[in-house]
Amino acid sequence: MVTGLIGKKVGMTQLFTADGVVQPATVLKAGPCVVSQVKTVETDGYEAVQLGLVEAKPTKENKPSTGHFKKAGVPPTRVRCELKSKPGGDPVKAGDQVNVSMFADGERVDVIGTSKGKGFQGVVKRHHFAGGRASHGSMFHRAPGSIGASSFPSRVVKGMRMGGHMGSDRVTVRNLRVLRVDTENNLLLVEGSVPGGPNSVVVIRKAVAAKPVRVAQAEPVKKKGKK
Repeated sequence: MVTGLIGKKVGMTQLFTADGVVQPATVLKAGPCVVSQVKTVETDGYEAVQLGLVEAKPTKENKPSTGHFKKAGVPPTRVRCELKSKPGGDPVKAGDQVNVSMFADGERVDVIGTSKGKGFQGVVKRHHFAGGRASHGSMFHRAPGSIGASSFPSRVVKGMRMGGHMGSDRVTVRNLRVLRVDTENNLLLVEGSVPGGPNSVVVIRKAVAAKPVRVAQAEPVKKKGKK
């Protein structure tokens, strides 16, 4: 059974519940995807499914990739991803289509994406350093300060927080609740934020360690005083 699919981030919006509570939501264009290869323990040593995101614009491929898709009987796809397959459910074969109908309202999902790139940043923005005094003549405003001792170990230790490239990292947000599934338009609305900017590629999978849904229960109010 396929555990996820590829999609794109459309943007953010908000939904209102029946009692008027506002819920921030992210709109994801989830699929449709095609199965371009099925890996098994006998042939590859593990079980997985290779998916390709179907897009309106055709893509050009070289001869090896063209033969790979021709063998599966699917059109060439630019965005591809490999996901682990879960035992149980309907068997999957090359050429099958996977869409957003695999998810249901209230289900928990994990979203994997690439965070926005911020370029080269200093320690104040990158690691939230407090910095020095902002008074005139301080000469120490946003500098990192000491990065090591001179006598021992006479070097900068590994993992020292310094300025550098920020963003463009693989980020996984776990246990996002599915608020709404639109099978006609292949849209998926999840609660909260998702890494990446608009039109960025994300992978949506069923939650690996889904947390139980807590339901608020009304308890009788205890009266204070002597019994």
